[in-house]
Amino acid sequence: MNKLLPQQVLFEGLNSRELAAMSKIIQRLKFKKGEQIFKEKEDTRGLYLINSGKVEISKVTADGWKQTLAVFGKGHFFGELSILEKRKHEAIAMAAENTDIFLIGKEDFEKLERENVTLAFKIMKQMALVMCKNLRHMNNKFLNALISY
Repeated sequence: MNKLLPQQVLFEGLNSRELAAMSKIIQRLKFKKGEQIFKEKEDTRGLYLINSGKVEISKVTADGWKQTLAVFGKGHFFGELSILEKRKHEAIAMAAENTDIFLIGKEDFEKLERENVTLAFKIMKQMALVMCKNLRHMNNKFLNALISY
């Protein structure tokens, strides 16, 4: 698993000692295409990192329609809002194809925050940078849609 971890965007810039520490707390999960990873209003299990495959994040609207919010592939992560805000999931995550995931358990993540502040900071900083990039991308798509309307 140590060779796979540097391919994760959240672990960019971590040294071999830090990667080894992360490998000790990561669980590896496999999901078949169409299998649900988590559902709305479910307690979070942790932070999910995609090793291979694709994950669709969606929400069911009040009138019963499924709305896809995002599709993530190898190297991306999800479930971060539930971890950071310490709340239940507000969307559904489903394997869009056979998917291999690394899970940093909620309790392990919280322990990391308490016991290895430097490593937790590096991961959270990387998480914030990726979230900012995603927000800029969504803003540009929204503005382009408004301009073309």
